[in-house]
Amino acid sequence: MLLKKKNVDNLQADSILRKLSGLLLTLALTGTVQAETVFVTLEKDNALAIVDPLAGKLLKTVAVGQRPRGIAISPDNKLLYVATSDENTIKIINAETLKEVGKLPSGEDPETFALNPKGDILYVSNEDDSLVTVIDIAKKKIIKQIKVGVEPEGITVSPDNNWLISASETTNMVHWIDTKTNTIIENTLVDPRPRAASFTADSQQLWVTSEMAGSLMILDTKTKQIIKTLKFEVQGVTADKIQPVGVVIDKAGNKGYVALGPANRVAIVNAKTFAVEKVLLVGQRVWNLAFSPDQKRLYTTNGTSNDISIIDLESQTVTQSLGVGNYPWGVTVKP
Repeated sequence: MLLKKKNVDNLQADSILRKLSGLLLTLALTGTVQAETVFVTLEKDNALAIVDPLAGKLLKTVAVGQRPRGIAISPDNKLLYVATSDENTIKIINAETLKEVGKLPSGEDPETFALNPKGDILYVSNEDDSLVTVIDIAKKKIIKQIKVGVEPEGITVSPDNNWLISASETTNMVHWIDTKTNTIIENTLVDPRPRAASFTADSQQLWVTSEMAGSLMILDTKTKQIIKTLKFEVQGVTADKIQPVGVVIDKAGNKGYVALGPANRVAIVNAKTFAVEKVLLVGQRVWNLAFSPDQKRLYTTNGTSNDISIIDLESQTVTQSLGVGNYPWGVTVKP
């Protein structure tokens, strides 16, 4: 009887362990660990790098066209849009198969562009022609070209879809364009050579970087005026090396992150107080930034060290730099 009872107890224990293992596996697959793919344009390889950031591994590179720079993913995460500057087009890539499935007319030498929140309109900066080109994605047709200042580059759409922003590097101006009429409503003078712009999630603020002034400007959307200017300083780095480019702000409105170019740093900015809280060393000539879907990580493209850096945002540390190919420029992430 004693032996039989022990066998029953062992069977029950094995059953509990199997159920527990199954539960843990289910949690791992459905809960805490989020799979994602990072896509990076390689300007000098004419290619797209595909990275598994959780494994810290470059999966593959695929040819994508001549001088790819700007990149974005559709709201449904099915399509990638890639600006191939030397081909004067925006290529549409299937995000699963990585095959080209279409092209969009973009005007001359597209570099940066922005999708509206719905994902049906794409806006392109045409730097050489001082234009913003407005494209209907479904029709694959240019519906308007908007004359802006000299050398437009930074471009973004507000989350509420009210404003399209074009930043003109030589005119030193931010253009506020009404998305309903595609006309400029107002212009704001900013520090020299504005490079990138990004709205807060509530659309109430616009953050703009100045490459030449080494600064970040916070603009109020209602007044279209600058409410705060931050001047970046990095110990041991001369001011001429501090050239802010990419900027992103988390959805909660707590932190902003600024790529400081040849300073090889990313600055962490408190989005409430506008104080610089920390500066992280990343790769060389850091250009652009993208959040992971859960916003627990930040990915940076480091142009002259030919790698990306992975930043853990909870610990505010760089966990890995991963070689991806020659001259990484743009970055986007697929959940």
